[in-house]
Amino acid sequence: MKKYLHIISILTVFLMMGFATQDFYSSMTKVDYVEGSKTLKFTTKLNTSHISDAIKINPNTAQFEAEVKKYVNNNIDVYINGAAKTLTFTGSQVKGETVWVYFESGGIGDVSTIRIKNTILLGTFPKQFNLVNIAYKGNQKTMNFQRGKEVNEVSF
Repeated sequence: MKKYLHIISILTVFLMMGFATQDFYSSMTKVDYVEGSKTLKFTTKLNTSHISDAIKINPNTAQFEAEVKKYVNNNIDVYINGAAKTLTFTGSQVKGETVWVYFESGGIGDVSTIRIKNTILLGTFPKQFNLVNIAYKGNQKTMNFQRGKEVNEVSF
């Protein structure tokens, strides 16, 4: 019995070490509809080192914000009721291990469907998982994106 307990404890240590070395790759985006201005406001939270690896720019440099803007514009597409919408970058902030990216799309009337293509960091990190939460007129919807499932659509 002691031998089995010893083997189980060794296997448990190896299993725990395997989890400790796994890096977790994810982004979270919150989308809020502002009815007064008819605008969808996007707030995306990224890991600083992950986005820095993807765009190959040090986050402490002046070019970082411009490259993040270009990267987001190239990796997120939004369609409202089947029509493509333009995203306007409104800023970003680096706070330690987190980069906050802000962008919006204006001129949004009534929404019946939102389709999003989100490939943020999917090309750099194969196990990347992107989560998008949408708040529209009191309704909440959630979308998940990963390699092989880069497009998602919700109805309101």
